[in-house]
Amino acid sequence: MTTKALHRSRSGAHPWMANSTDGLKARMLSAIGADSIDELFRQIPDTHRVKAPIDLPPAMTSEVALKRHLRDIAARNAHGETHLNFLGGGIWQHHVPAICDELVRRQEWLTSVFGSPESDHGRNQAWFEFCSQLGELLDMDLVGMPVYGWGCAAGHAIRMAARLTGRSRLLIAGPIAPERLSVIGTYCASARDESVIAIERILPDPKTGRIDIDALASRMDATVAAVYLENPNYLGLFETQVPEIARLARAAGAETIVGVDPLTLGVAEPPARQGADIVVGSLQPLGVHMHGGGGVGGFIASRDEERYAREYPTFLVSIAPTVAEGEYGFGLALFHQTSYGMREEGKDWTGNSTYLWTIAAAAFMALLGPQGFQAMGRRILANAHRAAEKLAAIQGVRVIHQGGFFKEFLVDFNATGKTVAEINRALLGHRIFGGIDLSAEQPSLGQTALYCVTEVHTDEDIDRIAQALTEVLAR
Repeated sequence: MTTKALHRSRSGAHPWMANSTDGLKARMLSAIGADSIDELFRQIPDTHRVKAPIDLPPAMTSEVALKRHLRDIAARNAHGETHLNFLGGGIWQHHVPAICDELVRRQEWLTSVFGSPESDHGRNQAWFEFCSQLGELLDMDLVGMPVYGWGCAAGHAIRMAARLTGRSRLLIAGPIAPERLSVIGTYCASARDESVIAIERILPDPKTGRIDIDALASRMDATVAAVYLENPNYLGLFETQVPEIARLARAAGAETIVGVDPLTLGVAEPPARQGADIVVGSLQPLGVHMHGGGGVGGFIASRDEERYAREYPTFLVSIAPTVAEGEYGFGLALFHQTSYGMREEGKDWTGNSTYLWTIAAAAFMALLGPQGFQAMGRRILANAHRAAEKLAAIQGVRVIHQGGFFKEFLVDFNATGKTVAEINRALLGHRIFGGIDLSAEQPSLGQTALYCVTEVHTDEDIDRIAQALTEVLAR
């Protein structure tokens, strides 16, 4: 049979949609009582419909051709495995141990369907172990199941604080990532005026890059529901006045919510010991790969007090003894108050599930242990400070804050006569991603970039970026 004859002999089904033959379409339309496919889309105004055929390339009729096509497209991407990466700001390049990938791909976790007991396979126990490990790391007793990301966790925590206090003002103190600020803004907005939370920014002290405690104190009063801050902050700096901030908030009857990078907790005191009431952050540093288009997981933790537990919008996993002595069972507590239990009357809508990342994070935390977290934190500190010293030695380059930072630091290029955008474009020629260009979001800093250095960067990597920047700035 010739190739043309082979193509003519096809039944007419789309190669990837078996139910697309004319006969099957007619049977489905008959079953739902519709005369045509057009009838299904009658509610779409005619002005919104395409009038002419869309100019698309010919359909690929084989899996071989499709796979090659997708592989060729993917090969055009530049990413953290092809380029030396100094980008951070909310998604950071950390090492993900192979065991994390192996565990999350096991069918017990990957195909676990929520709501059906037969699909559990120890899932609830794994969730409980994750919450227990994270609680120990944070020095908090109550940890909910993760939400979509750090911004979502902060948004939920802020609404928890508003319900706890009956107030509707939020003070955001110090630097914060624009993406997280945008997400928080969405959570604080509402179609109902009585549910809107007013956001007020307390900008950092321009000299230190940290929270301006006097400005914060001047805005604190009995209408504030919560103070939200991050430690380290968006600029990578450790905040040194968290206990005083928590004291001010508590005196005004407000909650203190602290966002934290969990990898700092091997070298820094957890926010709970500095007065934080609710702690939030990202799971991404704990064994989750960098990726876009899907949540990387955000956690919420608090003290084990009923008033906090009653405001959680997320699942809380509990352990209880069974009828068999020495055996325990695991289940969900306070399920009714979630959107799964009460739908629109629940304590916020928790959104898409990122529960698979609990398995990766639990494996990661178990692998590191207390000594591992200490070693990891020290390695990141050493690498970041060595990189800062190397870059600061380049003519025209200045590191704005010389100490007190973790993983990320500000690099000032104003004296070089080049913009950060120009520098980053030139670095691409060296297969390097330069730092985040802050010239648009923080114009007062001029041509400044936020560089990120983690445990994956070697001494050779740091020497390479220093050499590449020297060459780029010399042109």
